[in-house]
Amino acid sequence: MPQKTALIIRHVPYEGVAGYREPIEAAGYRVDRIDVTDPRFASLDLRSHDLLIMMGGPMGVYEQDRYPWITCQLRRLAQRLEAERPTLGVCFGAQMIAAALGADVYPGPVKEVGFHPIAVHEHARASPLRHLIDVPVLHWHGDTFTLPEGVDLIASSHVYDHQAFRRGNTLLAVQFHAEMGLDERFNAWIEEWPESVVEAGGDEAALRAAHDELGPAAVAAGQAMIAEWLSGLQ
Repeated sequence: MPQKTALIIRHVPYEGVAGYREPIEAAGYRVDRIDVTDPRFASLDLRSHDLLIMMGGPMGVYEQDRYPWITCQLRRLAQRLEAERPTLGVCFGAQMIAAALGADVYPGPVKEVGFHPIAVHEHARASPLRHLIDVPVLHWHGDTFTLPEGVDLIASSHVYDHQAFRRGNTLLAVQFHAEMGLDERFNAWIEEWPESVVEAGGDEAALRAAHDELGPAAVAAGQAMIAEWLSGLQ
């Protein structure tokens, strides 16, 4: 039997799959990665891999004039979702999924940056997100979206209602970063967007301290979530 393949779409170099790589590889996937700046990306069929993972990025889905690849990616992503091929979206990746399903993505009223738990909805407390109940995880975004038709909203936060949604067993979209907490790229995030930390009412020292204290448990919970979700694809 051929080995299953997973493709990570990386929108910026400092937003990789981080802690999620371990459960993806443990589930038997050979992991490939492509940057949106790679010339091959423009002609890549996003339906071809067994699993597609789209990570975060500082751009907005609505900035298609500035980032022409967004339009191309949305069109090919919609084809994959129509085919119900397994897809995971994280932060900007989740917003791309929402947009590909017909939702509106737009700047929210406030930045959500820092470690705090999500509220897993009662009907989803037996889902893979159960591993995140009462676990502070990293949030780092300022955009939000309307809920696409035909999906199940499964988590919210005290800042934004739309934190995670699913469609059947094959689609999972999450705004938060439960993959982050042990990855050195966290330092690049702070260096790249210090103003986001301040806008969200925090400060750099406190966020670094929270990362050191809460990061390992957040990643462990995120890995358990992904492992269980992937087991449901078998």
